[in-house]
Amino acid sequence: MTRNVGNVDRTLRAVAAVGLGVCAVVAPVDGWMRGLMAAQGLYFLGTALAGTCLGYRLMGRSTCPVSSRG
Repeated sequence: MTRNVGNVDRTLRAVAAVGLGVCAVVAPVDGWMRGLMAAQGLYFLGTALAGTCLGYRLMGRSTCPVSSRG
């Protein structure tokens, strides 16, 4: 798969994944909200590790820098 998530975006997604994971564990919320936070954290972690985002692909966007090939 073609990478469409740049390094800054990947770093921010990893930080958000950790934050959501911590919230899913310590936040005093119901089970469905906890599961929602955990699922979103896992999605962010997966996109940060893989370097590709399905949402960006569907919108035709990319945060990767344009490489000059010559």
